Amino acid sequence: MSPDLLLSRRDLDFLLHEWLEVGALTDRDRYADHSRETFDAVLDLSAEVAAEHFAPHNALSDEHEPQFDGTTVTIIPEVKAALRAFADAGLIGAAMDAEAGGVQLPHVVQQACFAWFQAANVSTSGYPMLTMANANLLLAHATPEQVARFVPPMLEGRWFGTMCLSEPQAGSSLADVATRAVRQPDGTFRLFGNKMWISGGDHELGENIVHLVLARVEGAPAGVPGLSLFATPKYVVDAAGERGERNDVTLAGINHKMGFRGTVNTVLNFGEGGHRPGGAPGAVGELVGDEGRGLAVMFHMMNEARVGVGAGAVALGYTGYRRALAYARERAQGRPLGAKDPAAAPVPIVEHADVRRMLLAAKSYVEGGLALVLRAALLLDDQQTHPSAEAREAAGALLDVLTPIVKSWPSQWCLAANDLAIQVHGGYGYTREYGVEQLYRDNRLNPIHEGTHGIQALDLLGRKLVMNRGTGLQLLVDTIRATTARAEATGDADLTSYAGAVGAATDRLATAVATAWESGDPRVALVNATSGLEAAGHVVLAWTWLDQLVAAHGRTGPFYDGKRAAGRYFLTHELPKVGPMLDLLAGGDQLFNEVDPGVL
Repeated sequence: MSPDLLLSRRDLDFLLHEWLEVGALTDRDRYADHSRETFDAVLDLSAEVAAEHFAPHNALSDEHEPQFDGTTVTIIPEVKAALRAFADAGLIGAAMDAEAGGVQLPHVVQQACFAWFQAANVSTSGYPMLTMANANLLLAHATPEQVARFVPPMLEGRWFGTMCLSEPQAGSSLADVATRAVRQPDGTFRLFGNKMWISGGDHELGENIVHLVLARVEGAPAGVPGLSLFATPKYVVDAAGERGERNDVTLAGINHKMGFRGTVNTVLNFGEGGHRPGGAPGAVGELVGDEGRGLAVMFHMMNEARVGVGAGAVALGYTGYRRALAYARERAQGRPLGAKDPAAAPVPIVEHADVRRMLLAAKSYVEGGLALVLRAALLLDDQQTHPSAEAREAAGALLDVLTPIVKSWPSQWCLAANDLAIQVHGGYGYTREYGVEQLYRDNRLNPIHEGTHGIQALDLLGRKLVMNRGTGLQLLVDTIRATTARAEATGDADLTSYAGAVGAATDRLATAVATAWESGDPRVALVNATSGLEAAGHVVLAWTWLDQLVAAHGRTGPFYDGKRAAGRYFLTHELPKVGPMLDLLAGGDQLFNEVDPGVL
């Protein structure tokens, strides 16, 4: 598949170099060995590897999903070959420290590179995504000895990683995790319990799988404070880092999904006697971080995964849009409104106003979503490497506020772009031959995993915007206001008008959040949190579009005209939708609390 059908390289260049100006990062010590040339080279490499090794088996892995015969998980061989090519290109450690074997690329560049793989084959890209996040957590929280044993094989692509949180009875309610960890005389623990929905939980793609497992040490308190995190590999790892005997981690079964099928999704049993390392019961696990801090440590991987989910949703929506655009330019059907001659040649469907409407809407969603994801990645770079301590703190605080939006907004609206891609294709879009129906099925997972819309809404409206007396909300307002001021300073009538609309919506968001919390009762304040999340997401995307339009101001050519058209669409057709959503949030309607479940 041509890379042009996956993403727009021209758009990536604009976002990275003209909008975010990532070249300035090379002035910082961490990135001093890089340049625009190295950034562009790794983007080119990513596009090439994604198109040649990931895209060709995307449909095949959907048609032939992983199979479990009671002993072994079988995955089509193209997946392993693609992951080998990814690892050989040095992309697993692209953003990691050089001393750990990484390349020390900026996170924003690494995120742009990985988008190619998510667009080409989101299922196969799920394996390295989880492994990179797993390794990043270990680098941040594990002991030097643990890092030395677990991380290098991951960066080499020989070992993989997972995150094991959910359980059959607990789902997303992690306070109810029941997996037990029993302390051993040698300082390790033995784990007993079951984990559900574990992506990449068992396979033969590498030599080992390092599971990061939330469990409760015997005697620890109930709820979240009693949780700890344990590195629990499929094969026990000795002090020298060598793979040993099989750990007592047993695959109980795999889940058969609507989409995203190529990433095997599993039910894992820990300590049920399927394997008994050393003849003793329980799965051998090593504590990562401090006891009782398991969820706090796990959030290092969870937040990375949440951004990764949003990025994957963008990539799937983006390639759907690119395919629909190509189809609309080639497919001849019908004639312009008012045309009277039935013998006249049909026109490409892109000439029809409603098709343009759908394409423009999708373009605004996917290009806006990609911009949002890359902004979040740049904030991570600033949090870690900005020379100013104040700027580092502000970047981290803004990233915390934006993370639930980065996860949820693309999961909702880039899925809508996939829906529009099917519609642009008409009946062909509903068939498997054109591929856009698979993109929709693959993307439908993203509103669910790593925290549903409702969970992200509670995080945003119940914590991120109101913590520390609303400093998160005020930071967001101040940051948006800085963009509206730049837009007004251009003197451009359109930008000034758009700035006024974005500013008004931002003020309305702040007022609605404050009003919703007047009772001080979370049950009352958060009953319409999902409406608040959707409104906040649209406000943030309107800000993102306005900021792009400021960067494009004064520049001419079809690309910039396309940016202005998509920005105009979002700011005039989408932003007004936030009014009713904020009215619900501020009005405090209690329907969802009051309705009798028996009438549903």
